[in-house]
Amino acid sequence: MNGAGACIVQRDLTVLLEKEHPGFEQAKLQLACFAELVKSPALFHTYRITPLSLWNAAADGWTADDVVDRLRNMARWEVPGKVISDIHTWISRYGSLALIKIQDAPDMLCLEARGTSPSLLSQLEKEPALSPFRLQRDGSFRLRFPAVFRGLLKQETARLGYPVIDEAGYHRGHTLPLALRTQLSDGRPFALRDYQMEGVQAFAGSINSNGKQGIGGSGVIVLPCGAGKTVVGIAALERLQCETLILTSNVTSVRQWIAEICQKTTLSREEVGEYSGDRKQVRPVTVSTYQILTHRYRKEEEFKHMSLFNERDWGLIIYDEVHLLPAPVFRATAEIQATRRLGLTATLVREDGCERDVFSLIGPKLYEVPWRELEERGHIAQVECQEIQIQMSASLREKYEAVQGRDKFRIAAENPRKIVWLQKLLHLHEDRQILIIGQYLQQLTQVADVLQAPLIIGSTPQKERVRLFQAFRERRIQVLVVSKVANFAVDLPDASVAVQISGSFGSRQEEAQRLGRILRPKMSGDVAYFYSLVSADSREQHFALRRQLFLVEQGYEYSIHSDDASCLETVTRKEAH
Repeated sequence: MNGAGACIVQRDLTVLLEKEHPGFEQAKLQLACFAELVKSPALFHTYRITPLSLWNAAADGWTADDVVDRLRNMARWEVPGKVISDIHTWISRYGSLALIKIQDAPDMLCLEARGTSPSLLSQLEKEPALSPFRLQRDGSFRLRFPAVFRGLLKQETARLGYPVIDEAGYHRGHTLPLALRTQLSDGRPFALRDYQMEGVQAFAGSINSNGKQGIGGSGVIVLPCGAGKTVVGIAALERLQCETLILTSNVTSVRQWIAEICQKTTLSREEVGEYSGDRKQVRPVTVSTYQILTHRYRKEEEFKHMSLFNERDWGLIIYDEVHLLPAPVFRATAEIQATRRLGLTATLVREDGCERDVFSLIGPKLYEVPWRELEERGHIAQVECQEIQIQMSASLREKYEAVQGRDKFRIAAENPRKIVWLQKLLHLHEDRQILIIGQYLQQLTQVADVLQAPLIIGSTPQKERVRLFQAFRERRIQVLVVSKVANFAVDLPDASVAVQISGSFGSRQEEAQRLGRILRPKMSGDVAYFYSLVSADSREQHFALRRQLFLVEQGYEYSIHSDDASCLETVTRKEAH
């Protein structure tokens, strides 16, 4: 190579991307298609190419040659031969195994080897993890097994490094006639945006993000918060015309889904049920929460509400906020592989490392649009991200130095000087709707008392949450203090400033969701602001870098400010501009 590329590709499948290189932005967009951002220090961003990132690229239509060619175009020096070999190996495994039906044996399925030698099946036959699935040889290139193991087999083969393409087909489910409305009740016209239509087409198997023919039927659509993921789910329901189970993160989200379905489709309220702690309505379209499905009084008990998966003849299951899918629901999902499954999320990042289970049991990433692209097109708000590093007092620093581990993080996170900065930011943005988001109850209670602002936490009754959220939407409340209960699926379109005062260690997922609270486009077209208050020279500052990774990959940049007067002057100039 000529030594001018933006990337340095290393033998261990890591890629260093030089931040000051003129080709940085273009290379970042390309790397996001087949690699994962690991860290983003000042000079070089570090990406890692993984089997899962390559399988998702393959599902999106990328070939091994496509990936290698892009790497060569971006690389400063020759791409190592081992990297090229590994890319070809991992991508070739996507599509090397497929599940197909056996026409004369409806209770059996075939695992078929494609484009590879039959030795792969011999290797799988010897795997201890696959022995419970009763694999039986059926010719040189096929193994048959009971259909009941469909999900578990896919899960285990993915863990062994061999993803399975599922072509065994899907159960139609009970028919449910409906149509999308063209006009809402308030007279506004309604139509899908172009990217929402493309997402539905990808799920149906028409196209994928790379413009190539997809498989469809099951998989994940990735769109930013505020971009209308709910509308994509509703449009998929309309496309399939079948009874549907929708699972989401909380009761507030359940009721938002129900309102959206009734507003945007011809279904009546009597056809849409809420299955929650308050109500147990099982109807042609039923919306429930992950929490109710996994509720039990004692650890040794069964999950009594998990039977909801079998309550009706579902033709589609929608997993909203699929990155939150709990382990017991994974197990249930493994048993219903004949039902179409659609995952919706703003980020496939899971802090528990179970991304491969989402891939095998829900499906691959079918469609994604970069956050910044939708911002440029006006579909989500423009956001300024700023981190303010706040000094600890001498006494707090002494206390901080005397403890270890999680105690250090919490002391830094609850730095009382953050309240002083909160008051400054509230004064600066006094005409805006402001969310203050945090992790620790004691800190949030103190903030709410000092600011004389309402507080929503886990123990706040649902009725009171609804009242406060509605008052905030109607601008009768300007400042709202919320715990992590507001991380997900809370529709607050007028919120334009979010101040994060503490968080769950290095959770990239949480950072993305919190930014998402202010991403809905503003009627005024104003820029939104996302502030993260962090104690300087502490473990909290270290974790803040990790929290920001996903958003940095999406093209957001954090302006870093120190705790002094010039910081507020800089922020003030931005707001005035």
